[in-house]
Amino acid sequence: MDFSLIVLVVIVAALAFDFTNGFHDTANAMATSIATGALKPRVAVAVSAVLNLVGAFLSVEVAKTISGGIVDDTKVTPVIIFAGLVGAIVWNLVTWLIGLPSSSSHALFGGLIGATWIASGSDAVHFGKVVEKILIPALASPIVAGIVATLGTFLVYRITARAKQDTVGRTFKAGQIASASLVSLAHGTNDAQKTMGVITLTLIASGSLAPNSSPPVWVILTAGTAIALGTYLGGWRIIQTMGKKLTEIQTPQGFAAETSAAAVILTSAHLGFALSTTHVCSGGIIGSGLGRKLAEVRWGVAGRMVLAWALTLPAAAIVGALAAEVSTLGTWGTVLVGLAGVVIALGIYLASKRNPVNANSINEPEPGVTQPANA
Repeated sequence: MDFSLIVLVVIVAALAFDFTNGFHDTANAMATSIATGALKPRVAVAVSAVLNLVGAFLSVEVAKTISGGIVDDTKVTPVIIFAGLVGAIVWNLVTWLIGLPSSSSHALFGGLIGATWIASGSDAVHFGKVVEKILIPALASPIVAGIVATLGTFLVYRITARAKQDTVGRTFKAGQIASASLVSLAHGTNDAQKTMGVITLTLIASGSLAPNSSPPVWVILTAGTAIALGTYLGGWRIIQTMGKKLTEIQTPQGFAAETSAAAVILTSAHLGFALSTTHVCSGGIIGSGLGRKLAEVRWGVAGRMVLAWALTLPAAAIVGALAAEVSTLGTWGTVLVGLAGVVIALGIYLASKRNPVNANSINEPEPGVTQPANA
């Protein structure tokens, strides 16, 4: 298979996005298990990384949605895709720096839509598919996961009300290991596929693959490996937000939140809905807080998360559009956009060193917040 230099650059950029997706979204699967002590932080991210890689091989429906559904592949070039990826990566890094669990998926969609729109016109974006496969699931999935988690948490506490609490704690810690692993597997079936779809779209746009082709095996393997490596790195800032700042989590809650999220994600992957696992898992955590009597949901934190969700797609689209405007001016424009992306990424990384969050500090209590004992 003969690749041009720009195609190789786009593939590298896509894998870089996949890597940021991994450490950005580790919290989705493991935040509650780390918060309750069901898994040690380093063990949790290692398990999640392996299962993300396995999950990447289970389905390609979401990848097909991206490579042949959101934009017109006959009006997209590798340069446009590169610009969209820059928009997605920049937004991922900004929200990681401030510890907000925004959607990596919507960052990717926004960057791709913005770049395609500005470079090829609005008719190159399939807005009907965007509404059907992205926007509707984005609105519905956290609500569905939240309702399921609320009911599940309520029932768990009713059923175990007279049981010995230390027995309940041990039992649900074991259950959380299984449920968190299932979320990681589900995350691989959904999020790893998005990068597969982008790489496949690039290969189709460059003529290396026929239209409507499925991702080749090497694309599945490299995308799965990139997201697994990012997951193992551990997005500790976002894990801290979802595990400690959103609500007080006990082991039965964590189990209910993870189980409900896994069910929604796996169902959507089977149907080809490219939803946000961040939205789903956050909805599950909030639902688990609502389902336990006297549990506190910190609505200020939840509100900031929802604001980040609302801004993600348009913000990434604007960055993607600006990147496309420059990239399509010629080779020098593409080089300039790439260098700007590297400088921004480096600046964000250096800024993160001023207030580090790591595996050792992840479960430290928030100042002024009393942490309850786990059930």
